[in-house]
Amino acid sequence: MEIIYEMTGNTLTAQLMGELDHHAAAKVRSEIDDTMDSYGAKNLIFDFSKVTFMDSAGIGVVLGRYKRLQAVEPSASRAAGTTATATAVGTTAIAATAGGSVVITGCSQKIYSILHMAGIFSLMKYTETKEEAITYLYGRKEVC
Repeated sequence: MEIIYEMTGNTLTAQLMGELDHHAAAKVRSEIDDTMDSYGAKNLIFDFSKVTFMDSAGIGVVLGRYKRLQAVEPSASRAAGTTATATAVGTTAIAATAGGSVVITGCSQKIYSILHMAGIFSLMKYTETKEEAITYLYGRKEVC
């Protein structure tokens, strides 16, 4: 598994290439977390356009990064009186919280089906391209 990173504002794009399975999951998890910390990323875009296989460990990687970003500023949001809300956009529910956001982009039909069956898209936005993901994040809230 190879990962190529790109920063846009405070959004990290991780383009994954290869198989995201139990053999690669721990390395991918650690590398993405370290990169997010190094660059102070508040949002994450998973670009799955070059992922050829994913198993339940890959789903765990995605969910873990989502939970990590949602927990970024929980005390600040409580202090400001902000509460989590869900907004329907098309057929996808999007969690709007003080923490960061995760957007998934570029899945093959097979990978999309796996993530859909796992319920990932009830938590995270899906876009066809990285550019659409960035537009979604920039249009939805201020990105520094």
